[in-house]
Amino acid sequence: MANTQLNIVILAAGLGKRMKSAIPKVLHTIGNVSLLERIIQTALSLEPQKVIVICGHERDIVQASLSHLPVQWVVQEAQLGTGHAALQAVPYLQNDSNTLILFADGPLISRDSLKGVVESTPKNGIALLVSEFADPHGLGRVVRDDKGLFLCIVEEKDATPEQLHLKEIFTGIVCAPTTQISQWLQHLTNDNAQGEYYLTELPRLALAEGCAVTTVRLANPQEAQGINDKKQLAQQERYFQTRQAEALMLQGLILRDPNRFDLRGEVIFGMDVVIEPNVILEGKITLGDRVTIGANTVIRNSTLGNDVIIKENCVIEESILSNDCTVGPFARLRPGTVLQSQVGIGNFVEIKKSTVGISTKINHLSYIGDATIGADVNIGAGTITCNYDGVNKHPTIIGDRAFIGSDTQLVAPVRIGEGATIGAGSTITKDAPANQLTLCRKQQMVIENWERPQKEGEH
Repeated sequence: MANTQLNIVILAAGLGKRMKSAIPKVLHTIGNVSLLERIIQTALSLEPQKVIVICGHERDIVQASLSHLPVQWVVQEAQLGTGHAALQAVPYLQNDSNTLILFADGPLISRDSLKGVVESTPKNGIALLVSEFADPHGLGRVVRDDKGLFLCIVEEKDATPEQLHLKEIFTGIVCAPTTQISQWLQHLTNDNAQGEYYLTELPRLALAEGCAVTTVRLANPQEAQGINDKKQLAQQERYFQTRQAEALMLQGLILRDPNRFDLRGEVIFGMDVVIEPNVILEGKITLGDRVTIGANTVIRNSTLGNDVIIKENCVIEESILSNDCTVGPFARLRPGTVLQSQVGIGNFVEIKKSTVGISTKINHLSYIGDATIGADVNIGAGTITCNYDGVNKHPTIIGDRAFIGSDTQLVAPVRIGEGATIGAGSTITKDAPANQLTLCRKQQMVIENWERPQKEGEH
């Protein structure tokens, strides 16, 4: 079996009415990746000859969203059951192989579990992936004889009251030699309560021909949980996140509460990294040694160096932070932000498409956009780089050791020289020379005998 080639058929044509959504069911996401893409990627990891996806409902949208994947798309025009869906793939299967059938709404089945089914497939027969569910409602039951030998699979709507009490279920995942499964698919009948063609009929046809039926027990039934509504989607999201968190902790990541951590992408991390509750990591994240990420923080596609501290309630997107930086709380680093080492970014500071030099501090309530800031600069509270003129963005350049007083507006394009001091409350529209104090204020006035206005009727 190890040397046998493999076709994989993924059934993804269903309407998904119970999702109650304008989005096709298979394009809903777990960990920011669609259900269909997840199962396709798992299928591809088995290195099959071919992956065929059976699509139907909103097929143009589905195909367009996953056009980057190396699969063959086949359309099921009318949804007449799982067996009918698989039948659509028959003309495209490689006959000198086995065929594995999967479901797009069961995206968390593991590669190891599928490999076990493939390797257990008889040369002349069929392998079924089964499991035991505490609540098997809606699922086909596995019926066995008194000796535990497989007899058949019965759909819930066709089951007797006794069969409804059975806990062992058929996951829908099957593998068999292609020539045999192609023949069986063409001989399915729709003599059932739904009037549909079911994959559950395949083992009956195999037994009728004297072929072997092998059942492979799935160790963790949640892998095979189908997703048919938003509740099941949420349950599988949490299962997926729990599985990721456990793996990361075994690799050395410190998660203060693994039940309140989401990884929606990939993370590479160093030693002694600490992540507080309610942190979301999206895209590709790299964390150096001894990084601490505070609660309620979101980080997307960013790199953090050693000893970086991110305090609570920050958002960091497509940014690079060098060693020993401190950010937050309540700070936002937008795409294109680069912090060199030992930079301090405080509360309610927003930075966009800017480079901040070594040991520079921006501690309070400031907006920095399209700027290049040197080393050892101090930027006071309420400073704004006015980088947008309504049409174009313009740069602000601040030299090393400059001091920008509070409540300053730097109207770009503008250059602040090295060692320059900008007095608080200034609006700077021209370049400020190095090592000089630059001010832009009106003269303070006192108006004598002035009285504060009062509302009518007040004394």
